Amino acid sequence: MKPEDKNKKKFRISMQFITSSISTTLVLLLLGLVLFFVLAAHSLSIYVRENISFSVLISDDMRESDILKYQKKLSETDFAKSVEYISKKQALEEQTEAMGTNPKDFLGYNPFTASLEIRLNSDYANSDSIAKIEKRIRKNTNIQDVVYRKELIDAVNDNIRNISILLLGLAIILTVISFALINNTIRLTIYSQRFLIHTMKLVGANWSFIRRPFLLKNVWIGILAGLLADGILISAARWAINYEQELATIITPEILLLICLSVLAFGIIITWFCAYLSINKFLRMKATTLYYI
Repeated sequence: MKPEDKNKKKFRISMQFITSSISTTLVLLLLGLVLFFVLAAHSLSIYVRENISFSVLISDDMRESDILKYQKKLSETDFAKSVEYISKKQALEEQTEAMGTNPKDFLGYNPFTASLEIRLNSDYANSDSIAKIEKRIRKNTNIQDVVYRKELIDAVNDNIRNISILLLGLAIILTVISFALINNTIRLTIYSQRFLIHTMKLVGANWSFIRRPFLLKNVWIGILAGLLADGILISAARWAINYEQELATIITPEILLLICLSVLAFGIIITWFCAYLSINKFLRMKATTLYYI
């Protein structure tokens, strides 16, 4: 073979490696984004649920020291993420600021009562759990009322459930599409070397020996594509957090690590598996068939 022909062959192989890596990176990036939205939606649902709260209105007969003891007792329960004490005076100040006028000026007294604002852990942020918590709290005779918006809580949970189902379905569909795209890319790469595979069969090479370099090459493509996709995803996540600091509560390091490892693992596994299937297809073909595909 002439040096020029060897250089052309090396260049062609290098271009195939680069184009396959770029194509696989784009597909893995798409898959990583879907996985990111699924996991971020889960974190967001927890964040939203943990911001659901209800108010416990306390009788004026209960001393402040007893209220603080009761607050501490509630804080130690499984259902409470946080318990905030709002005194009569604080409630009056907040309502005065919100309304722009002081109700005490024309009523002659403070119409508000002390209360405890309870934020729930995500597992308890539903109507059934709150109803059980309400029964438990009402056993205290100093509790006037337990106030929460059942319709809002039900609506939040229904929307979270519907969005989760939608994202899960989208993730499954895009996973199948990703598999098909990567499989086609790898098949085209191996297709261009089908005659080389047949030649190796003619000289007596066994199937495992023929498969090894193709599998190794495609695994390296999967590793490179996975690392590139991870780099893009991490950069995008950092940019989003810098743009909006509150996203740090949703885009946690644990989620980013899980996404990066999943993308890298998927890239390696899918490229190896698709290469294995494609090579076996050409290994089973007879010489006459190779000219008609």
